[in-house]
Amino acid sequence: MKVATSLSPEAPGSSPGNVFALPFGLIGFPAHKRMELAFLPEQLPFLWMRVQGPTPLNFIVIEPGNVMNDYEPELFDEDAAALNLTRPEDAMVLNIVCVQPDRACEATVNLVGPVVINRRTGIGKQVVLANHARFSAYHALVSGTAAAAAHA
Repeated sequence: MKVATSLSPEAPGSSPGNVFALPFGLIGFPAHKRMELAFLPEQLPFLWMRVQGPTPLNFIVIEPGNVMNDYEPELFDEDAAALNLTRPEDAMVLNIVCVQPDRACEATVNLVGPVVINRRTGIGKQVVLANHARFSAYHALVSGTAAAAAHA
């Protein structure tokens, strides 16, 4: 979800640990090659993913453990190799949240196409999971909104 830049937290000084390279860009945004994670304590567990490119973009993201206990993403071998991932614990997985301004209680999260970051190298890539058929790109964050989200 693309959101207004004025809503994201203003970071007075970026921590080098929060900046990541996106050599492949994002799906639909191939020229956006760098990202920064930022947060406001009162907005946790949600994070802001600021993507730098020709036009700066801001996305709301969440770690999947905060959404689904049984979320076990499987990467295609090519994606794991591109990220130089050899151990599951080296992967940080972030899922993009979609919020409609007038229907915040119907927010969804994309479980099919997460952004995966190698914690050791700082290299990230948005991927389509090898086991994508198990998940929804419109997973409801709040119970009872699954039907509404599927029709959005």
